[in-house]
Amino acid sequence: MVRCALAAVLFGSTVPVASRLVDRTSPQMVAGLLYIGAALAVAPLVGTSARALGNLRRGGWQLALAVLAGGLAGPLLLTSGLARTSAATGSLLLNLEVVATAVIAAVAFHEYLGRRVVTGIALVTAAGALLTWSGTPQLRLGALLVIGACLCWGVDNAVTAQLASVPPEHITLAKGVIAGTTNAVLAVALGTPLPGPGLIAVALLTGAIGYGASITLWVAGARDLGAARGQLVFSLAPFVGAAVAWTAFGDHASGTQLLALGIALAGALLVVGSGHEHPHSHAAIDHTHEHVHDAHHQHAHAHADVDVGVGVGVGVGEPHTHRHRHEPLVHAHPHVPDLHHRHAHDHAPHD
Repeated sequence: MVRCALAAVLFGSTVPVASRLVDRTSPQMVAGLLYIGAALAVAPLVGTSARALGNLRRGGWQLALAVLAGGLAGPLLLTSGLARTSAATGSLLLNLEVVATAVIAAVAFHEYLGRRVVTGIALVTAAGALLTWSGTPQLRLGALLVIGACLCWGVDNAVTAQLASVPPEHITLAKGVIAGTTNAVLAVALGTPLPGPGLIAVALLTGAIGYGASITLWVAGARDLGAARGQLVFSLAPFVGAAVAWTAFGDHASGTQLLALGIALAGALLVVGSGHEHPHSHAAIDHTHEHVHDAHHQHAHAHADVDVGVGVGVGVGEPHTHRHRHEPLVHAHPHVPDLHHRHAHDHAPHD
């Protein structure tokens, strides 16, 4: 949960900056530079090893879909929307990414939501509707473009939360290199002149913080919480973005925005304590992801093929990453739809 919350703060604080960048160049150029900045931020963590290339190949169609929806279409729609609406309104509308993520995760990947999460989604939807249908036709078009970005990122979020075989920083690199370069080349092809060094530097730094670090943290956190819950925690981002727009950039805080903020915040807070408990089974599986030695990870390390993370474990640092096997297991404990708990529910467990 901490990773998703930190990702929200980093992304939310950069949305008003991206809004100002769009005023000085085209949405395509800003979208491209933001994701190139993200790629530059994570490149030192990835390197050019054969293992990195193998991880990207294992991502297959899921990684390709994440790059197209989340890296190419999403930022282009967002920057186009920010050119037509205020930074604060655009930031608050990003709460609808929660709705898109939850619906897609539940329908396409059978992720369990529960009453609290469904109620939270309904409140966030109401807040988004309040913002969308307020203002001039130009503002409404901008709002619809931001909503389109939310739908693209909903697809991206639901897919990447399932990609246990690809480390988060590798996903971010693929998005940055492929989608960022494509959007930048598209901007030049459409006649956008190259921005000055100062604007390029600000855009790359904004992308490194708001996209590179943020995406990497969110993917890692969503694997522990599930896509829907991870995105509900990430819905702190619009509040951060609105606060930055109101304070640092002097945007006017309208009554509609404040009311929408309150409704959406109430919905986001419902995710706290939304886990459930019931007897469930784990099938045998071999996979690779970051983990600690908990009830689901009771294995020995026969070799040194371990990427050590932060912390100290018994014999090897924790958390760490390596390929490992889970034996069949049946038990009951409170859980959320993380990598090890994406099972069907024959009845409605309690939230």
